Amino acid sequence: MFLLKTINNLNFNLNSGSQKNNFSTSNTNIHFSSKAHPFHMVKPSIIPFLTSWSVFCMALGAISIFHKWGINWVFWLGISSLLLLMAYWFRTIFKEADAGAHTSATKHGFRIGFILFILSEVMFFVSFFWAFFHSSLAPSVFIGGVWPPLGIQLFNPFSVPLLNTFILLTSGVTITRTHLLLLQNNWRMTLCLMDTTILLGLTFLAIQFMEYNVARFNISDGIYGSIFYLLTGFHGFHVLVGVIFLIITRFRIANKKVNSKDHGSFEFASWYWHFVDIVWIFVYSFVYIWSGRFI
Repeated sequence: MFLLKTINNLNFNLNSGSQKNNFSTSNTNIHFSSKAHPFHMVKPSIIPFLTSWSVFCMALGAISIFHKWGINWVFWLGISSLLLLMAYWFRTIFKEADAGAHTSATKHGFRIGFILFILSEVMFFVSFFWAFFHSSLAPSVFIGGVWPPLGIQLFNPFSVPLLNTFILLTSGVTITRTHLLLLQNNWRMTLCLMDTTILLGLTFLAIQFMEYNVARFNISDGIYGSIFYLLTGFHGFHVLVGVIFLIITRFRIANKKVNSKDHGSFEFASWYWHFVDIVWIFVYSFVYIWSGRFI
């Protein structure tokens, strides 16, 4: 009885914009006069389940390629279905946003979630750098007691890698300038610089692919080969994801779905792009310059 009296005397307000939400009780039933929270509640969906299976197929297909099991088609099935599901998922989220379903509390949750996502990506790369420094600062006798290991012919860090670094850092400048122009509603220059950023990202990936083709070592050449291809390969994958993110945002800007007052998706894309820029600075500084200081 004490609990029921306490509930009957309780009035609380949860703001969604300026709307107030009140409730009262009658016996043991609680009656809500309006939406009792400012968050957007999504409907149950099978998409996350299908996405997890697509990732599983990609992993299984990659293992098949490495071990030559003959089921390589599983990898392409996984990656194609994952891209389709991503497109559908993005489309659903953007439709919700355009319909006004994303309240201020929902947008704040998106920001916190994306920041946590980037922090998780930071720890992902920290694990690879941990392995790099563990092997390079105290080289094992099994690799000759020196770093880089004996027999590894490195790239000249001041040739093509330096050019690629300049290209990626330039793209960081263009995306920052794009943000300033978007706040000024300068649509023509915003789209122009978005296209420039996307082109610079694709150029970076093309040069890195050519670099792989002329490399004198591969992923199976000891600890250096493994760390080099894991770090640069996963960074390249993140650049590819960033380019896709920017392309999607570019079309939303062109359709006036993103503007100076509501540009959360652009901010997320730019944060992600700055993240891949910063990671590359560490990759270039240590994997290329520091490792190649004796060549």
